[in-house]
Amino acid sequence: MTSIFDQLEQASQISQRAEPVSEPMTSSGYITMQMEDNTPMFSKQKMNFNPSDLITHVAVASDYLVLAMANGKLFRLDLKVPDQHEEIHYAKFVQANTKLSNIFLDPLGQHLLLAFAARNKEGYPELIYLHRSRSKPKSVSKSKNYEVTEVGWNYENNSVATTGPILLGTSHGLLLETELEADNDKMFSGSQYWRQIFDIGKGADTPITGIQFNRINNTSKYYIFVTTPTRLYQFIGNAVITDNKPSLQSLFYTYLTTTETGFQEIPSTLKYSKLQFYFDKDNTPKTFAWLTEPGIFYGQLDPSSQQNSNSLFTQGELINYPVEKVDTKDLVTEKVDASEKTPLAFVLTEFHAILMFSDKVKVVSLLNQELVYQDTYSDAHGKLKNVVKDPARRTIWAVTDKAVFRYKVIREERNVWRIYTDKEEFDLAKQYCHNNPAFIDIINVKQAELLFSRGEYEKSVEIFAETQCSFETVCLKFLEVNQTNALKFYLAKRLDALNEDDKTLISMIVIWMTELYLSQLAYLRRKGKEDSDEYCRIQSDFEMFLLQPKVMNCMHHVKSVIYDLMASYGDKHNLIKLTIINEDYENVIEQNIYKKSYLEALKILQGLRRPDLYYQFAPMLMEAAPKHTVDSLISQGPSLAPSKLLPAFLGCENDDKHVEEIIRYLEYIVQNFNGKDKAIHNYLLTLYAERNKPALMRYLSRQGQSLEMVNFDVHYALRVCREKNVPEACVKLSALLGLWEAAVGRALDVDVALAKSVAAMPEDTEMQRTLWLTIAEHVITKNQDLKEAMSLLQECPLIKIEDILPFFSDVVTIDHFREPICQSLQEYNTQIEDLKAEMEEATKSAECVRGEIQSFRNRSVVVSVSDTCCACELALLLRPFYLFPCAHRFHADCLLAEIHHTLSPARRNKLSDLQRRLAVLSGAELSAATASGLPLRELIRNEIDDIVASECIFCGEYMIACIDKPFIADEDWDRVMKEWE
Repeated sequence: MTSIFDQLEQASQISQRAEPVSEPMTSSGYITMQMEDNTPMFSKQKMNFNPSDLITHVAVASDYLVLAMANGKLFRLDLKVPDQHEEIHYAKFVQANTKLSNIFLDPLGQHLLLAFAARNKEGYPELIYLHRSRSKPKSVSKSKNYEVTEVGWNYENNSVATTGPILLGTSHGLLLETELEADNDKMFSGSQYWRQIFDIGKGADTPITGIQFNRINNTSKYYIFVTTPTRLYQFIGNAVITDNKPSLQSLFYTYLTTTETGFQEIPSTLKYSKLQFYFDKDNTPKTFAWLTEPGIFYGQLDPSSQQNSNSLFTQGELINYPVEKVDTKDLVTEKVDASEKTPLAFVLTEFHAILMFSDKVKVVSLLNQELVYQDTYSDAHGKLKNVVKDPARRTIWAVTDKAVFRYKVIREERNVWRIYTDKEEFDLAKQYCHNNPAFIDIINVKQAELLFSRGEYEKSVEIFAETQCSFETVCLKFLEVNQTNALKFYLAKRLDALNEDDKTLISMIVIWMTELYLSQLAYLRRKGKEDSDEYCRIQSDFEMFLLQPKVMNCMHHVKSVIYDLMASYGDKHNLIKLTIINEDYENVIEQNIYKKSYLEALKILQGLRRPDLYYQFAPMLMEAAPKHTVDSLISQGPSLAPSKLLPAFLGCENDDKHVEEIIRYLEYIVQNFNGKDKAIHNYLLTLYAERNKPALMRYLSRQGQSLEMVNFDVHYALRVCREKNVPEACVKLSALLGLWEAAVGRALDVDVALAKSVAAMPEDTEMQRTLWLTIAEHVITKNQDLKEAMSLLQECPLIKIEDILPFFSDVVTIDHFREPICQSLQEYNTQIEDLKAEMEEATKSAECVRGEIQSFRNRSVVVSVSDTCCACELALLLRPFYLFPCAHRFHADCLLAEIHHTLSPARRNKLSDLQRRLAVLSGAELSAATASGLPLRELIRNEIDDIVASECIFCGEYMIACIDKPFIADEDWDRVMKEWE
């Protein structure tokens, strides 16, 4: 049951709890959120065990509590088993003239050292060692005459049997290095490892009040902090490591040879000071605190900083002790006596220092030096003796004369973010707000306002954009100071944060940002800075803004407003770009055409490369600016379909200027891209026929004389040329259609030479002869020119003198034709002689053939009994066989099988039909005589022989045709390959 004193003390504890006071925070914009944690940060609990006498000293480590009592006994308790404790009478193991000055417990809770000081001159200092598993302490023999005031434990030691190398500090400023083993009696008989490694006092009576040493990660380098009542010494160096145990003596070699040892000095009249390290979760020391008379000297441990200075720590500061006592109502302050100003002991946490006075415990924030908690103890428990921290379990214990209390620390970092915010260390504040959105928002708002007040508007707006501050408030802030760039950034961030459904807000921001960009660009244009880097940067940002998906979607709803804005600022460049983004090109092009800015419209069209817009606006542009329009059309190359431009061309054939440009474009398409669209060619041919007849003839010549190769409609072209009276083209087209008589007739009306060239075109010699006779008739009947008629005979060998004689009039005498007639007769005589020679040669060839046939009839071949078939290699005489002049021999059925697959389908079918007839017909029918006098059987067999034995299959044409045929057929390849595997 809790006593009345305890109840009173708990009430006092609650009433005296102080909270940090800071300036009110800006509203975060979040609602219905609890901003404060009402759970007490520090609270204590009295432990339910009563020592047998007054407590004088305390030590705790790894949930193992050791109390030294005034009756000379030790109270040992495993906190995991609180109902089982042990008391050991240590006084009988030391001399009577000594008193216990302090007890030290290693971090493992295994090794306990009891330091004794002499009461008078007859006594001497002594050090007692007691292992956790032992009940009998042992005296460290070499410690005599050394009053140990502080122990520096080895935090790397994991052994329960030995302490590992440790450091001892004495009342005379000596640093000793030793190692104690529980099971080694030699250690306690005078032969243990024990050496003096440094003398801080240099002979003066300077007690050592604190020792901490640690290894720098992954190195053999160690650093050591040693304190006296007025000084903080720092040592660093390499230790000699043997069996994974460091020898720290080598670290002091460099300090032994110099008179200057790095230290921090704080004047003090006290005979004591305290040194504490704070270790993080990885058991790495992060901060330290040194309790002195003026205050607590606090800093961040950073051994690497020693490379650039003589200090092993950074951000060192002196934290003053609280001189105010917090009243629960109005925080009224009361002055405290100077004698009670300095704490007797303290414990260091991550963010606070727990200070112990004789009758109270105060907790001071290390960040803002404010008092955050105060706990007053009643006289019923006696005076406070010590406050200690379990280095392994991180629990905090306070001990009075008669009781033991445990302090519970709950989320001591809860207000750290607020303190860092007040100190304007915003990055650190965010680290300690545990991703609480309301806290982060408060931090961001304060940071943004601070930057705004300093004039750092761009940095400020970046942070404002991440807050929940009122949209109107932030915008007005930057409008008042005319910070357009910062306002644009804020609007852009808010735009990114909006959902697609917030169409009204999106539209408002898009219109506003567009006007801001246009205003900036217009201002620079008025200043003549269109080529400046600033103008290019703003223009680039504006273009990127217009390409954002949200902006593009919004433009479909507000594009008319944006167009009006751009027009009001005279920004045609961005208006065109916007129409490109919105694919609203018709609007700008129509405006340019309406303003008669045809070149500007063409420039836009040329940049867009949209064929459909060319088809739409070509009629107006061709009418107004034919040359520039055609230049633009040509620049598009094959991307345009010329046939879709014909309506535009047909509507402006009103003068030679327009027609010339149309022809220029059509020629470009035909000549460069081999266009074969008949409509294009027909239209080009029509324009040629109307405006440029020489060009028409050149065009027809390029098209060639093949009806299949020309790209125009020949009948349409012939009709047009007739209507336009282009006889040369009509001649060419008639010849192309094969209308040779008509072509020659039209050519004779133009030029005899043209008619002659047409007459030479037909491949049919009879047609050529007819055409030449037509020419001859025209020439003779028209001019009666004998010389010209004779030249026709020389030009065309197909006509003779007798062919043209009927065309001459009756008055012409034969004397005029004597020479041609004689020449003609001479040619006939030559032809007769050639025919005779051919007949004689043919007769001789026939006689040779008859002789060869007769010789074959009388030829014989001897077949021996041993001869075999060349196909099956069996005896030849076993079955009917064929014998070829080349000496190859085959059975009839073997040859039939070999020759069957070489025959064409028709001959194969005929062979099958003959074999079927030979097998089906009766003997009488086969013996019947045919018209040739031979029996039907013989006739059928002769036909079969003609098919089967027409040539030797090994020597004939079939074998020559098979020279490139593979030995293994494709369909047999897989089978043969498997057989060879």
